[in-house]
This record gives sequence, C-alpha cells and structure tokens, in this order.
Amino acid sequence: MSKILQSLLYTVIAGVVLLIIIVLVANQPTVMNHAWGAFVMRWLHVVSGVMWIGLLWYFNFVQIPSMPKIPDEQKPAVSKVIAPTALFWFRYAALATVATGILVAWMNGYIGQALGLRQPFVAIGIGMWIALIMAFNVWFIIWPNQQKALGMVEVEPAAKAAAARTAMLTSRINTMLSVPMLYMMVAQQNGGL
Repeated sequence: MSKILQSLLYTVIAGVVLLIIIVLVANQPTVMNHAWGAFVMRWLHVVSGVMWIGLLWYFNFVQIPSMPKIPDEQKPAVSKVIAPTALFWFRYAALATVATGILVAWMNGYIGQALGLRQPFVAIGIGMWIALIMAFNVWFIIWPNQQKALGMVEVEPAAKAAAARTAMLTSRINTMLSVPMLYMMVAQQNGGL
C-alpha cells in the first residue's frame, strides 16, 4: 500500500479502481449511452473544478498570506519549485473545468439557453459566464504576470513587483467571483437563485 501512496499517479489510479469497485459492489448497472456520457462528463467537470478552485483558494488562503512570513533564503523553494508547479495545475484545471462544463451544457442541450441567460437556465448561465471571466483572468492576466513575478520572464525589479501585485489582485478578484459562481452552479441543480 505504501508503494501506491508514494506515487501520485498510482494513488489516482487506485482511486479510479476503488470507484469502479464501489460501483460494481453497489450493483449499479451501467449502460454506456448518452446519459452515461453526460454523467461522466459532469463528474470530470466537478473533479476539474475542485482542483481549479482548490488551488485558487490555496493561493489566496495559504500561499499569498504566508509569503511575508517565510525567511528570504527559503522563498526560492516556493517561487522556483512550488508556485510554478501549482500554477501549471491551476491553469490546466481552469481549462479542463471550462471545457468539460461547455461539453456538459452541450451534451444536455442547454448551452445556448444558458449562455443567453434564458429561463430556466439563468443560474447556470450566470455561473458559466463568471467561470469564463475567471478562466480568462487565469490565462491572460494571472499567468503572464506570475511568469514575471516568479522570474520565469526577465523584467526590471519595478515591473516584477507590479506584475506580482497585478497577479495577486486578479487572483483575489477570481476568489471573490468563485463565491457566486459556485453558488450558481449548485443553484441550477437545486432550484435556488
């Protein structure tokens, strides 16, 4: 068991195997049809979203507030190792969340109504638009500025400081937007707007 848990890949594979076992034991007949495909896509959407918003909240609740408390000689461990890896998963989790969300809406036949904010898909439409704004922020504001702030792109010290501030403020905007976005996603499923 420790060999499985020492490898992230093996741990994820074990989670998928455990899921399959639970579904089989629960005696859930699976018919591979459109409804099953839409369900799997929704599950992938939720998994991607948990990673995206989890990392967003990690940056804002843990990393950003902790950086001033870290001694200068230890900061490269965060800025050169942890942050670039976390930002990789953050960017691609955002992309995966948006892509799977669009596919869920398309597979279930409400993408046009949701994006057009038409009844009865207003809540999910608002959530989708907020998520699109957040994903834009990730890819076109936060990431380019983080590359400068982390020294992945060489800029003058003043530009580096400005980029760090822009990335942080945009990340805070996304944290703020994540609250109504998550509410709208759940509200659509449960009829509460």
